[in-house]
Amino acid sequence: MDHYIPLKPIPIKDRNSMIFLEYGLIDVIDGAFVLVDKNGIRTHIPLGSVVCIMLEPGSRISHAAVKLAAATGTLLIWVGEAGVRLYSSGQPGGARSDKLLYQAKLALDEKLRLKVVQKMFEMRFKEKPPERRSVNQLRGIEGARVRKFYEMLAKQYGVKWKGRRYDPKNWEAGDIVNRCLSSATSCLYGVTEAAVLAAGYAPAIGFIHTGKPLSFVYDVADVFKFETVVPIAFKIASKGPVQADREVRIACRDIFRRTGLLKKIIPSIEEMLSAGGIQKPPPPEDAQPPAIPEPETIGDQGHRSR
Repeated sequence: MDHYIPLKPIPIKDRNSMIFLEYGLIDVIDGAFVLVDKNGIRTHIPLGSVVCIMLEPGSRISHAAVKLAAATGTLLIWVGEAGVRLYSSGQPGGARSDKLLYQAKLALDEKLRLKVVQKMFEMRFKEKPPERRSVNQLRGIEGARVRKFYEMLAKQYGVKWKGRRYDPKNWEAGDIVNRCLSSATSCLYGVTEAAVLAAGYAPAIGFIHTGKPLSFVYDVADVFKFETVVPIAFKIASKGPVQADREVRIACRDIFRRTGLLKKIIPSIEEMLSAGGIQKPPPPEDAQPPAIPEPETIGDQGHRSR
């Protein structure tokens, strides 16, 4: 009789970034994660070696496939056409209680929150922020720099730029550069959300962005956005391609690999939060330990082991 061997998630830093799937049924057949198209042709998907799978319109997924994705720590994200709308996501891990309390304490204390925001500013712009500035003032400085950076890229690539404008209800109404930017940032948000979950933190507890399910994801992604996906979006938009979204995806995968982004995100999250200068809170002395201890895993700290 064969013994069941639990799957052990591969760390985020050792995976490929993402795969987009559309027009087919995603199922587990003979133990493999496969996409079956309308003609019955099977395409094997290397589930455990990718950070996230973007499920586009026309895709359906079975209970067995979702369960296998959870077991391997691969984030499933249901997106719209060209990946520019996020409808839902399946959580492959999640906030650990110690890290959730640590993150929440940093976010709720205004002095600690400011320290984290200052560190994010420093990591993003490669220089220390001006002293004695509030979060709101730093946000204003950041916004001015971002606008100048957009203008610089538009001039560099010869793209007509009227500002970051898009209608979430009608993406096609935007100009090509805004559509490329939306597609590129959605790729970055996908891998960043997977990294936040794998690190054991909560995507919703942000420091600059607040009030949204992915506030912390946006905070973290902004640190890397202008050194990765934004220049790519302008470069592709300047060529006026017919399938801009597809070219953006391929280029994003390449830049993620070339910059070693997946190896940077989780250590960067820890660096941002450590700027608060506090230790992770210990559990209360009278707390009840788990009845069934979690087994050792080679995956990241937020990955579920079963």
